[in-house]
Amino acid sequence: MTETIAAAGRTIDLNADLGEGEATDGELLRIVSSCNVACGGHAGDRDSMTATLEAARDNGVIVGAHPSYPDREGFGRRSGFTAAVDLPFALELQLSELLAIAGELGVTVRHVKPHGALYNDAAREPDLARAISATVHAMDPKLKLVGPPASELERAASAEGLHYVREGFVDRAYSADGALVPRSEPGSVYDDPREAAIQAASIAARGAVTAISGETVPLDVQTLCIHGDSPGAVASANAVVDALTSAGVRIAAPA
Repeated sequence: MTETIAAAGRTIDLNADLGEGEATDGELLRIVSSCNVACGGHAGDRDSMTATLEAARDNGVIVGAHPSYPDREGFGRRSGFTAAVDLPFALELQLSELLAIAGELGVTVRHVKPHGALYNDAAREPDLARAISATVHAMDPKLKLVGPPASELERAASAEGLHYVREGFVDRAYSADGALVPRSEPGSVYDDPREAAIQAASIAARGAVTAISGETVPLDVQTLCIHGDSPGAVASANAVVDALTSAGVRIAAPA
């Protein structure tokens, strides 16, 4: 009851990472309020970007870009690419293609959310965070940047003058330090929709999650993510919506 009262009247965004080759994208786009579209770094091509953008437009879902390290073989979940590639150029290529396709379709791209290892590395590495923020600002200073709260990426976005959207995850376990538990560790991904719903309600009501070790970790965010490639993503998304609406939380993309 306490959590329901605390959450009542709040608005939070529910986003999904899409365009990565999953058959459930269409179903998720009927549930979420925003999406992040893979734009060729770890997954996606012109056809998938077009299809995802069209479906998002038709469902009234806000669209963002989901660039990554240029690592299709590792699905963008491997670190160590900053020394081997011109990362700003790689990001520009990905963002430019998505923005061009969106323009052809009459869709406005509102935000950028790094994917996988790029997201996690930028949370910790100031130089990488600054490179991402500068690239996004150069592409379009009106683009929002989505990432973890109280991170190097948030600090770099603020310094660059970008609007930053703090993100939490409903289908991933957290460590006591507020970082995501690496996918290589047992229990790092929540496959049970009930776990996702409980975590979503906790974030919305308490601004906190329970770490995998049992500690309570503060988590002040404006958007919650469901991974489109997670097992049972649609069931988890529906469970999260039910939990949030039952608590009086309105689901809508950030203003």
